[in-house]
Amino acid sequence: MRCPVLHSIALLLLVVTLPPGTATERAAAEVPAPPGWRLVWNDEFDGEAIDPTKWGFDLGNGFYNYDAMQWIHGWGNDELQYYTRDPDNASVYAGSLRVVARKESRDGFGYTSARLRTRAKDGTNLFSQRYGRFEFRAKMPLGRGIWPALWLLPEGSDYGGWAASGEIDILETKGQEPGRIQGALHFGGRWPANTFTVVEHFLAGSTIDDWHVYALEWNPGQMHWEVDGERYGTADFWWSSGRADGKEGIAPRGEEDLNPWPAPFDKPFQIVINLAVGGKFLGNPDSTTPFPAMMEVDWVRVYERTGPQPGLVPRGSGEVPFTAPKR
Repeated sequence: MRCPVLHSIALLLLVVTLPPGTATERAAAEVPAPPGWRLVWNDEFDGEAIDPTKWGFDLGNGFYNYDAMQWIHGWGNDELQYYTRDPDNASVYAGSLRVVARKESRDGFGYTSARLRTRAKDGTNLFSQRYGRFEFRAKMPLGRGIWPALWLLPEGSDYGGWAASGEIDILETKGQEPGRIQGALHFGGRWPANTFTVVEHFLAGSTIDDWHVYALEWNPGQMHWEVDGERYGTADFWWSSGRADGKEGIAPRGEEDLNPWPAPFDKPFQIVINLAVGGKFLGNPDSTTPFPAMMEVDWVRVYERTGPQPGLVPRGSGEVPFTAPKR
């Protein structure tokens, strides 16, 4: 006969020693999936802190480019913020992720903020996926020079340094344009032989500081951008080349210099959430910009298809900038 007391203690120990994330996984089973899709990864931000099994942090004001053997300040965009992992810049509160940009001095910079990525500090991949559906429910801050983004970066640099291995921007906004949103693809060769394409949308009857669901449907050879269930952009033209001259990428000479279609968007990508301040994309803050500026993310959900993956779509219309042959 089992001792009731010991049985109760065993149950208590079982509850207490559940591995981190179990409660979240149990909640994930209750998350509805769009028809034809299956949830494979999510963060509902229902805990008391940012989950380190799902998110790491990119820190500082730049990175070292090992292809060019040089430091890239301002994250390549002349951004003004210093990224931290401090709770003042990134935290979970009342069921949402809060990323906050503050006007304060830090290590020689005038602003602090945060940039989260599904990659650990040591480079370990915490989550990445090739193809599928990526959704964010979020609200964005307003103000000149405030640059929130929800995006994807490649898990590896299979095709070379940025942007030969690609970048997928699910959402970018400019705080001074409250009614406009955009998505983008960055591709081509290693800098400065890179290029990009943009899709944009103007919100009707609302602004970016209202809650919206931003989504990307990524299929072989084709991308679709959505907001609140409405598709507003499609892309099916891009290219990738690893051709370089020393430290810099150079334009491909012909098809033989291109990586096979649909490169670079045929590899797993990681999720990035960040709030930048200033830079070439939108200009710098001014005296009217309110600080602190806060981006809130209610949830992030990633799906895969329940049925067969769509077939590869041929490259769409567009022009690859092949260099003219020398005579």
